[in-house]
Amino acid sequence: MENWTRRKFFVTTLAGSMAAGARKLFAGIRANDNGAHSTHPQRLPGLQTAAAAKATRPVIISSANGLRALERGMEILRKGGDTLDAVVAVVTVVEDDPNDNSVGYGGLPNEDGEVELDASVMHGPTRRAGAVASLRYIKNPAQVARLVLERTNHVMLVGPGALRFAEAQGFERMNLLTEKSRLAWLAWKASTAENWAPGLDSPAWKERVAGLLDPKLPEEERLALSEWLREVVAHPPTGTIPCLAVNEKGDISGTTTTSGLAWKIAGRVGDSPIIGAGLCVDNDVGAAGSTGRGEENIKVSGGHTIVEMMRKGMSPTEACLEALRRVARNYNGDQTRLSKFHLLYYALNKAGAHGAASLWSAERNGRPLTYAVHDGTAARLVECAWLLEGRGG
Repeated sequence: MENWTRRKFFVTTLAGSMAAGARKLFAGIRANDNGAHSTHPQRLPGLQTAAAAKATRPVIISSANGLRALERGMEILRKGGDTLDAVVAVVTVVEDDPNDNSVGYGGLPNEDGEVELDASVMHGPTRRAGAVASLRYIKNPAQVARLVLERTNHVMLVGPGALRFAEAQGFERMNLLTEKSRLAWLAWKASTAENWAPGLDSPAWKERVAGLLDPKLPEEERLALSEWLREVVAHPPTGTIPCLAVNEKGDISGTTTTSGLAWKIAGRVGDSPIIGAGLCVDNDVGAAGSTGRGEENIKVSGGHTIVEMMRKGMSPTEACLEALRRVARNYNGDQTRLSKFHLLYYALNKAGAHGAASLWSAERNGRPLTYAVHDGTAARLVECAWLLEGRGG
């Protein structure tokens, strides 16, 4: 691929549209039928077809881990409900799930073993926003963020203040650390240099992990859990779920919720609760959200960047790719450093067209990146476009 700093500009007239979108592409990146970009032609059949990509309303999208919950949001939209009701309903399902270790109950904790949650919401029709950060003991931070929007004249509450606010609104404290998440934290603690325990490079690693597991577990379960522990210790997850929705009238809302980077320093806040980074909604244009390395997204104000690119005429996918180019620019295109993290953007415009793009073409396990879409028929996974070929993060 031609060095990424050599950018080519061209203007392509979008058939049937009233505006021309300026497309800034890497050499070798080509457009498929729905405007998504890939450097790997074999990936194209997995992306949306032109017919499937036609703008439609209502539509609701999320990161892939929201797939099974999108129907709940679509039911609200079909009945004429508010788009904010729809997106919060979707992520609440995931926040409540102890088996999803990326958000809410069961989220992976900070270095002290405490689960700290972040979330933001934006309501397009009223142009209001709310957020919470470093919230402990409350499993549904998106709901708390919504109450910040509705019942205060603030936008963000953090830490103990956010907890007191949540309790004043009727939320009850609970221990958010599930047994699986606790085991992962113990395994991480055992791998750190300052602890007297074997690390990942030690032959005793398996024995150390085995000592953490319930001996009554079936062997197959023990092996699977052991491998999962190894993975989350070696590569701390940055799991999150953004959800964006547009109704038949063209009103848009969004939310992003997360337990943040696993094993983070207590008090670390990523992009998810930052308006304009992990979430941005403009009812005149569209909305964007993100997952992955929050620090990198904050530096380019990714959500805001994507919305502004859509305002200029770019498709949702093109706008996501432009934000990723800005991330790559911060590292002068150094793929060695860029390979240390992953970042994905998701976008939806006012007409109902949607798209997503990832920094790398595949996860560490080689699987292509996908996002979840429900446009009134059934929820499905759609492959993301991508900027760089390879495995990241």
